[in-house]
Amino acid sequence: MGNLTHSASSTRESGLIAAFDVLGKKWNGIILAALSQGPIKFSDLRRSVGSITDSVLSDRLVDLIAAGLVERTETGVRPSHITYALSQQGQAIQPILDRLATWAATNLQAPGHG
Repeated sequence: MGNLTHSASSTRESGLIAAFDVLGKKWNGIILAALSQGPIKFSDLRRSVGSITDSVLSDRLVDLIAAGLVERTETGVRPSHITYALSQQGQAIQPILDRLATWAATNLQAPGHG
């Protein structure tokens, strides 16, 4: 029985490490929230996220695409348009992000307010 408990704990720990490896990077949660509204072009995404630089947004999108949470679509028409959207996995994490945001609003003090 001890091995089963250790195995479950180990699985939970490795899962949390994997999740926070992606979600723990500054801006990733905000980008995922912005994409929850539907497909969006890079410039519109940058405006909706806030004070993020183009290079950081580009880097974060590469990370989120590699993690399987975001999809990049390019039209073949000239001029081509690139849009970003949540993948199926990105859509699946939205209820979790909503719960995390609610928990944080209730249990964590906002930076600079304490």
